[in-house]
Amino acid sequence: MSMMLQELKIGTGQLSAGMYVCRLDRPWTGAPFPLQGFLVQPGTQLDWLREHCHWVWIDVRRGTAPAGRPAVAAAAAMDTGDRLIGSVVHVDTVPFAEELPAAHQAHDNAARLAARILADVQAGHKLAASEVRTAAEPVVHSVLRNADALFWVNALQRHDSYAYGHAINCCVLAAAFGRHLGLPEDLLVDLASGGLLLDVGKTQLPHALLADPGPLDEAAMEQVRTHVELGQAILADSDEPHAATVVQMLRTHHERWDGSGYPDGLMARAIPLAGRMAAIIDSFDAMTSLRAHAPAQARHEALQELYRNRGRLYHGELVEQFTGCLGVYPTGSLVELSTGEVAVVMTQNPSRRLRPLVMLLTGADKVPRDVFSPLDLMLQPEGEPVSKQVNIVRPLPVGAHGLDPAELFL
Repeated sequence: MSMMLQELKIGTGQLSAGMYVCRLDRPWTGAPFPLQGFLVQPGTQLDWLREHCHWVWIDVRRGTAPAGRPAVAAAAAMDTGDRLIGSVVHVDTVPFAEELPAAHQAHDNAARLAARILADVQAGHKLAASEVRTAAEPVVHSVLRNADALFWVNALQRHDSYAYGHAINCCVLAAAFGRHLGLPEDLLVDLASGGLLLDVGKTQLPHALLADPGPLDEAAMEQVRTHVELGQAILADSDEPHAATVVQMLRTHHERWDGSGYPDGLMARAIPLAGRMAAIIDSFDAMTSLRAHAPAQARHEALQELYRNRGRLYHGELVEQFTGCLGVYPTGSLVELSTGEVAVVMTQNPSRRLRPLVMLLTGADKVPRDVFSPLDLMLQPEGEPVSKQVNIVRPLPVGAHGLDPAELFL
């Protein structure tokens, strides 16, 4: 099913049952609907939308349109990547627990190869496209079998350096984001390969520059920005050609929707889909990683930062899709429950993003449990009143209550 949206912005007074809502004029967080969009049902859904929203965007290819209103295409000029969105319907084929061993193996394989690839390039050796694909393919295969297992494995890893961790994280995020967008498998491998190599050009920059706690002056920033051209030179010098998507991602992952990015100052859809995705992925992982000049943000804080900059720095619709991919409370996030207990998010429940599967880490007194136990927030006791159900009341910052999931041997 194609996701080349035929979007129409309408006032909620025009909204009726049978229309397919794909965007709101407010954040999806807290809205009682699936983030990927939904077919409006009569009754409470309409009441909620009219009470909380002034405008919504409907996809008239997937639902009805207002009488007398023609459909307005969301984008007339789409690159090849945009036209492939929604071309494949991906569904989990292996349960989370069964996929975990393969996810661990895929992650370890990618980590080992990424470390070697970056070290070889730093030492002046040529980059082999086939080695990059060898690292990326098992990641994609695991993500296709189960969307959550590799996220969980990656969330519990502590990487030796930012450069190495950033490569792995962006590889995993690119594969998962592409799966969420319904892109074909061969393109997912290209995206994961590009994610692995986004900052390969930084291997040619002085270590002291990258380790500087900053803030950097303009001359130093200009030197850091050269990593894009340096990365392209590394790709061009390879013995084997790299996929066009990989080249696009390296060239455009610092371009911004409003034209304020570099190196070419591209705007809006002049930036290829792979570059628009890479900008979101690269920024999200940078914000959630410990860097020389900044502490790690919580995942939900990084998503909020992306959302605040949608339509300015990042493609707004893709930011919403990325939030849908990761969930309101992304895998690996610390959260506090209505019981007072602290938990870490394990997997998402696609139909109810506010009710993921979590691992309980503490009691209500915030003291770590002797035995950690999973709790599916979708599975509430039958007949339990809403006021008695266990819910997430708030996300927690990194390291809250002295907890670090990567140190807990989950």
